[in-house]
Amino acid sequence: MSFIAKKCGIQLQPPSIILIYEDQVKNNIRKRIMPVRNFSKYSDCSRAAEQLKNNPRHKTYLEGVSMEQLQKLHSLLRGHLGGQSLTQSLEQVPLKEIIDPEENLNKLDDKELAKRKKIMDELFEKNRKKKDDPGFVYNVEVDFPQDEELKSCSWDADSDDEF
Repeated sequence: MSFIAKKCGIQLQPPSIILIYEDQVKNNIRKRIMPVRNFSKYSDCSRAAEQLKNNPRHKTYLEGVSMEQLQKLHSLLRGHLGGQSLTQSLEQVPLKEIIDPEENLNKLDDKELAKRKKIMDELFEKNRKKKDDPGFVYNVEVDFPQDEELKSCSWDADSDDEF
């Protein structure tokens, strides 16, 4: 069977993921409500999203829905179960996708580091200029103004004596 996901959302009571999809065989629009069971304010959103996407009952319907979108919907449900309003939960979702430039990525565990790298890759692909883009210029050279005198670093001065 072939299903095309049109919209995906949540229902707060009872906690459920709602999918609006098109059945290409019958050529009609349907709504599927997938209850989120055994999910609390302490649950891992990525694990719950993965379990829902791999569930044999829902797998064929969720092929067109990305794992990131399911994780965001689960985080909204977790915020609601934790006592937050929907607007508070919605405000926190984009904050999880922002990378702090002052954060030391060396101190993160592998899972968190993989999340940050994925966010950086998506941001790079979004801002990347391709050959087909309007305004693309090959081999751009930019001269940066040097208003102040170049400062030498202390670590650089000692290296000359070693050679």
